[in-house]
Amino acid sequence: MFADIDADIYVMADGDATYDAASAPNLVKRVFDEQLDMVVGSRISQVQESYRRGHRFGNALLTGMLARLFGRSFTDILSGYRVFSRRFVKSFPSLSAGFEIETEISVHALELKMPIGEVETPYYARPEGSESKLSTYGDGWRILRTIMTLYRIERPLWFFGAIGSVFGLLALILGIPLVLTYIEIHQVPRFPTAILITGLGIFAALNVFTGLILDTVVRGRREVRRLAYLAYPAPGI
Repeated sequence: MFADIDADIYVMADGDATYDAASAPNLVKRVFDEQLDMVVGSRISQVQESYRRGHRFGNALLTGMLARLFGRSFTDILSGYRVFSRRFVKSFPSLSAGFEIETEISVHALELKMPIGEVETPYYARPEGSESKLSTYGDGWRILRTIMTLYRIERPLWFFGAIGSVFGLLALILGIPLVLTYIEIHQVPRFPTAILITGLGIFAALNVFTGLILDTVVRGRREVRRLAYLAYPAPGI
C-alpha cells in the first residue's frame, strides 16, 4: 500500500472490527490541524475481553523499553490504528512482514524526530466466532527481537560500545591482580590469564571501533531518509 498508493493522508486499521471507525475523522483532523506526520489511535478497552492479560503486560513492557532505548515513545506502540502523512509513508522503508511492523513504524518516527500525536480511541472485543492471530509469546518475542535489532542498527555506538565495555571491564578485573603481582615480583606467573586478558581487550576495542564506524554509516543513512522525508510538504501546506 505504501509503495503503490499515492495520497495526502493514509489511514491504517486492522480489519477485525475491533477499532472504532467513527474515530478516523478525528485522527485525520489532528494530522491537518497540527501538521503531524503520524497520529496513533491509543486503544481504550470497552470490554474486558478486548485485551488478553498477557497482551496488556507485553504492550506496557515493550512501550517502556522503546522509551528507554530511543528517548521517547507512545502509550500504545502496538496499536494498528494509525493515520500517516504522505511524507511519512514515502520515506518509510518497510522491512517487516508481521506484527512487528508497528514497532518499525514507531522507531522510524522517533528516529527522524517527526511531529507525532496520539488520540484515545475505543477498542472493542473481536466479533464472536473470530480469533486473534497474535501469539502472546511468539509474536511478543518477535517484537522484542525487532526492537533490539533496530537499536543495534540505529544506535550502533551504544550497542557495540556496551558490549565492548563489558569485555573491557572483565579484562580490567582480571588484569589488576596480574599487574600487582608483576609489580611485586617482576614476573607473570599466570600466563594463560594474561593471554585471556589480551584477547578480551582486543575484543573490547574491536566492538568500540565497530560502533564508531557503523555510527558514521547510520548517520549518513539517516540524512538520506531525512531528505526523502523533507522532499514532501507537511500536511495542510
